[in-house]
Amino acid sequence: MKNLILLFAMIAALLSCKEKEKSEQTEEIVEQTQEVVKVKVEEVDAITKETEYQSDWEVLFDGTSMDAWKGYLRENVPDTWKIEDDAMVFYPPTDRPKGESYNIVTRKDYKSFVLSLEWRISEKGNSGIFWAVVEDERFPEAYETGPEIQVLDNSGASDTADMTHQAGALYDMVAPSEDVTKVPGEWNTCVLTVNYTKNIGWVVLNDVKIVEFTPYGKQWNDMVADSKFAEWAGFAKTQTGKIGLQDHGDIVAYRNIKIRELW
Repeated sequence: MKNLILLFAMIAALLSCKEKEKSEQTEEIVEQTQEVVKVKVEEVDAITKETEYQSDWEVLFDGTSMDAWKGYLRENVPDTWKIEDDAMVFYPPTDRPKGESYNIVTRKDYKSFVLSLEWRISEKGNSGIFWAVVEDERFPEAYETGPEIQVLDNSGASDTADMTHQAGALYDMVAPSEDVTKVPGEWNTCVLTVNYTKNIGWVVLNDVKIVEFTPYGKQWNDMVADSKFAEWAGFAKTQTGKIGLQDHGDIVAYRNIKIRELW
């Protein structure tokens, strides 16, 4: 009888061990499955976020086509602008007709936006990035209507004595907080934000915020009144206009240009 009881006890113990082992294996399988599901969910989220992010941006230049651009007061991009190594490069003509300029502007108008691009300036070179440019025969140059973010060789250009004329400055109005430019021939990353809805604007150059401003209102009007633009009939009279890139008579290149509109 004792042997029979012992046998039943051994069988019960064995079954208990099997159930425990089976339970542990099941839990392990469940944990592995949950981990796989978690990874897949994270992958889907990452793809979704990236797709949403990319869809917000409008590419203005991808290294292959200048279709989003035109010459200022022209129908097409002047042949002084070339596509080389995925960049738009401006070469000033040696036989420039008197009074002729080769600024380019976007075909579309923009209001509030984030503009991201890279620029590379030649030694002692000068150029600029405009916004709110209005094409009007009364104004032969884009800078007569559009405020400018300066593009410059800070180390060698002549227009550096005034801090509001240095690279990254809101030209002739707000000086950069520091010089973070790279040497001529190297690429600088510039992100310009202009938000008329919130009345804020700033410039981030090479990952450093160097300029902040309000794009309209009393503070803006005071800055304009204290600048070279005070008596200019068309300067900054509208919040909507074209993005422009300046011909200042020097070799300059731009690439990876994209814009995201803000509402």
